Parts: sequence; structure tokens; C-alpha cells
Amino acid sequence: MKINKNIALIFLLLFLIQNTYASDLKFGIYTSDKASVMYKQFKPIIQYLEKDAKKQGLELKISIKIYPSYESALEGIVRGDYDFARFGPASYILAKQKNSDIKLLVKEEQKGKEVFNGIFIVKKDSPIKSLKDLKNKSFAFGDKHSTIGRYLAQNELLKANITSKDLKAFDYLNRHDKVALAVAFGNYDAGVVKESSYNKYKSRGLKAISSFQNITKPWLVRSGLDDKIYNTLKKSLLDLKDEKVLKSIKKTAFIESRDEDYTIIKKSIENSSKF
Repeated sequence: MKINKNIALIFLLLFLIQNTYASDLKFGIYTSDKASVMYKQFKPIIQYLEKDAKKQGLELKISIKIYPSYESALEGIVRGDYDFARFGPASYILAKQKNSDIKLLVKEEQKGKEVFNGIFIVKKDSPIKSLKDLKNKSFAFGDKHSTIGRYLAQNELLKANITSKDLKAFDYLNRHDKVALAVAFGNYDAGVVKESSYNKYKSRGLKAISSFQNITKPWLVRSGLDDKIYNTLKKSLLDLKDEKVLKSIKKTAFIESRDEDYTIIKKSIENSSKF
């Protein structure tokens, strides 16, 4: 009788092992803000994913890898150095061009909207009133791989018949907060930032002269990620309703994402060569 109980226990353990999937994952993000801010921002959602995955039968331990630049994060996902990421649209497209097996997971939503704004900024007392006034002025872009900080901004400047040759000078400062502060301190006549950065720093004496729309950020996975893990992460994100967790990344939901959503970004990347 005792032997039978031991055999039954062994079968039970085997069943639990077979139905509980354990894995260590790495989540990658790049520093669009200070690394300490980024870690604090994403820790709650990573903890949620671990907890929700357990409900689905997966034991996931997820670590956060913060890359110092868009380029280093992009190369990391192309090589498969980490498992999933939150990227800007342009970074996703550039990564996909280098490794076609990278897949979309979901995209973010904010109060029912799938878009958010990029803002052209100047100092509050600046005589610059429109993009056309930027001729012979100095300009601060974000990162060279940034959707708002480069590609969409340059596309908007091209529409206003402004190219790099028309600017007095321009630089890529890597982060939105650095751009906002550089313009506020008068180091550049104008710059471009995401709307949340403008709202954060406009009290430093900034004003907006123009805006444009950007598609919300996609989450993606490296090539070859296990389908079970992919499906679990996707379900967890689509099912996420915890307002506190969502608030930490300043979003209200996750929704399905398709390559077609980013057509305008692809065109902006192609147009950047004209700038």
C-alpha cells in the first residue's frame, strides 16, 4: 500500500513538472529617460507578467536589461541577447529589417487612442512661431533611431521645406529629457520631444510651435522564442486591467498589433535620406 502511494506521488510530481513551464527571460528597454526612471517605470509590469504567467502554468523569472542607447538595444534584439522588448516603432522596423523573424507581441493604447504626439519646442520668449522659421537656426533631435526624435520630426521638417542644409546646426542628444533641457537652457533654438516630456519640462520656459502624431509603441519578441512563452506573454498583456500597473507605464491597455500599423513610420525612415 505504501509503495502504491509512493508511485502515485511520483506520477503527481511528473504531472506537475510537465504542466509547469519554468524559464528565465530577459526584458529589454532603451533609455529614452534616465535609467533609474526607466527601471522604476517598468518593474511593476514585469512583476505582473511573472504573477500572471504562473496562473497560466508558467514559472517565469524576468530580469530587466536597460540599454544605454536605441542602437545597442536594437542590436541586442537582432542578436537574440534578450527575449522581449518595448521599442519605438522605428526601432522595431529597423530591427525587423536586420532579422525578419522578430515578431510583434502587442502595442500600447492610451485612453482608447493608438497614437500620441511629438512636439516641436522652443523657448517661451523665442521669436520662432512655425517650422518655416527654423531656417538658419540650431536644432536638437533625440536619438538617431528615435521615431519622434528623428524620423517623424525630419519628415515634418521636409514638409515645411526644411532640410539639414537649411539649419544653422543640429545634433542628436539621445534622450527626450536632454533635448527639452538643452532648449530650455538656450543651447539650441529648437528641438523635438515626445508630448509627455514637453508636459514635464514646459514649466522650464518652453512652448510648442507644432505637433505631429506617432503610433503607440510596440512590444516585440526575439526570433525563436518558444510559442508557449509568446502566447502567455501576449495573453497576459492583452488581459491586463490593473490600473496601477498600467499607470506606471502611462498607458491604459494593450491591444493587437500588425506590421501594417507602422506603414507611415517605414515611409518616414525612407524619407530621412532626403533630409
